[in-house]
Amino acid sequence: MTLFLTGSPTRFGEPAFTRDNGFLAEVQAALAQVTGPDRLPRVLLVSAAPDDEGFTASVKKGMSDCIHASGIRTASITMLDRHNAAQTPELVKKADWIVLCGGHVPTQNKFLHEIGLKELIQDFPGVVMGCSAGSMNCADLVYSHPELPGEALDPNYRRWLKGLGLTHIQLVPHMEQVRYAQVDGLRLFEDVAFPDSWNHRFYTFRDGGYVIQKPGKRPELRGEAFEITRGAMHRVSEENKSYSFMNVIFISPHFPETYWHFCAGLRANGVNVLGIADTNFENLPWGLKESLTDYYKVHNLEDYDEMYRAVAFFAHRYGKIDWIESNNEWWLEQDARLRTDFNVNTGIKNDHIAAIKNKSEMKKYYALGGIPTARQIKGSEGALKIKAFVKKTGFPVIAKPDNGMGAGGTTKINNVNELAAWLLTHAHDMGNYVIEEFITGLLVSYDAIFNSKGEPIFENNTVFPTPVMEIVHGNLDCCYWTNKTVPAKLAAIGRRTVKAFGITSRFVHLEFFQLDRDREGLGKKGDYVGLEVNMRPPGGYTPDMMNYAHQTDVYQIWADMVAFDEARKPRGESAYIGYVGRRDVHSYKHSHQELLDHYGPAVCMCSRVPYALSDDLGDTAYIVRLQTKAAIEDFFRFATE
Repeated sequence: MTLFLTGSPTRFGEPAFTRDNGFLAEVQAALAQVTGPDRLPRVLLVSAAPDDEGFTASVKKGMSDCIHASGIRTASITMLDRHNAAQTPELVKKADWIVLCGGHVPTQNKFLHEIGLKELIQDFPGVVMGCSAGSMNCADLVYSHPELPGEALDPNYRRWLKGLGLTHIQLVPHMEQVRYAQVDGLRLFEDVAFPDSWNHRFYTFRDGGYVIQKPGKRPELRGEAFEITRGAMHRVSEENKSYSFMNVIFISPHFPETYWHFCAGLRANGVNVLGIADTNFENLPWGLKESLTDYYKVHNLEDYDEMYRAVAFFAHRYGKIDWIESNNEWWLEQDARLRTDFNVNTGIKNDHIAAIKNKSEMKKYYALGGIPTARQIKGSEGALKIKAFVKKTGFPVIAKPDNGMGAGGTTKINNVNELAAWLLTHAHDMGNYVIEEFITGLLVSYDAIFNSKGEPIFENNTVFPTPVMEIVHGNLDCCYWTNKTVPAKLAAIGRRTVKAFGITSRFVHLEFFQLDRDREGLGKKGDYVGLEVNMRPPGGYTPDMMNYAHQTDVYQIWADMVAFDEARKPRGESAYIGYVGRRDVHSYKHSHQELLDHYGPAVCMCSRVPYALSDDLGDTAYIVRLQTKAAIEDFFRFATE
């Protein structure tokens, strides 16, 4: 079914369904899905006062007039009340559109259970729309705040009722009319709803705002709305914007230091952002604190029992967890295990993690996609087979951890003596490594965000003139740049790689060599050869470089993918972005201040690099935005001279 929750489908005092926030268009589209082009919808209204003939007749006329004034033609409109309650199963079966009308919540709630509507409506294939009390009674646990005189003071009045179970969302409707209303001398919001919200979450909005839940989709709140929880009220959405009712656990949101922007993007989309990290809440950056709905500190992020308890705590407190994510390669396996244990189906689970973590397993999927890759042998094959492999490929070869990140543990082996030394040194752990033929060419990355259909909603290309392995081993300055556009051949092989690995709903960072000469079995000069897949954003400051390059916000695009399965952040004019990471141990011709003065407004960012990243990225980072590749190369020379 498609479910609409409203206070009223009209703006206060207006005769027809509002068009604001796309409401009328969404209702018409949902009805068309049910009836098709050749049939008019049959409408079933459900009374909130089944024994009050005058009230029920008035509601039927008012809703009928409103539907027709909105331009919606109907085949029939029937009111379900006490007179035809015995026919409820037949009436529900014939209906295309069920409207749960407004009135007194407890009165309607009792009637709904008397006619067995909860059981009849669970698999209803049409459109269900709640109005006021009708929307409130759609919840599994209904918040029935006092409304009539005497109810607020009555110790036997039940504020919590069992509902139809169509949603977990609890509403306090008609915000315009009831924001400052009083019941029995008590303020409805400050004295009633706020105290009741300490272990609950209520949502309130003006008439004309609404919640929509489409088949197979998460609910969205459209228009200006407020959340009431923990004794306070705050705005969660604005006119012509959406709030997504999701629970996302973000692991280690404080490191890398820029990752709090992912949380901010989620929060901007109305997501409950639930952070787990190993530091005190007061030590988190201010922007991250503002982005988190809740926070759980563990003593050790690598202690799975602690992590399991943290996720279980959030699941108990907030309900089903929709996403578990760190966007960090270090935690990929743990993320997958938590998703598996908590049945979170929006990311990689245990059964697929080896394909994206183990370099030996990656080869199988590259082959499925017809993507050329360097020849490789697993260290577990043993010294004799490794020597035979190297005899076939020739020197140099690269030995690297099968399951590892970055350049750590990677060794370039140039001759027989170095191979013998490596084999001797790693006799005890050779099975943890793979050995690959050495390919010369330009190291490039294809960075993208894919939706649930496996379609890229953002793409980027970054170029690394000096491989990270050489930067780390040689203590070199780090220089790389983000391209203005993505070469068509790279985009094609990048998309093919993602499809081969069966990846959806993810930020990816895929590394390729662009061949500097023809290589038999791999391709022609300029072709791309698969090196490594990383199912996470690129490291360091590269996401920020993408933002500068394309005048956008990839953190928000990722958050839009999570919440809405599409990109809602526009892109501006593109340019080249250059990165230089200088080393404290080196002396430079041009001082820090001279560099800043020389490039002036072209400097997008200048920052000290966290110690944990300095081996790869240098000690001080400089990022500039320039219009030509030649200007980027001049920047590299100037900054590193």
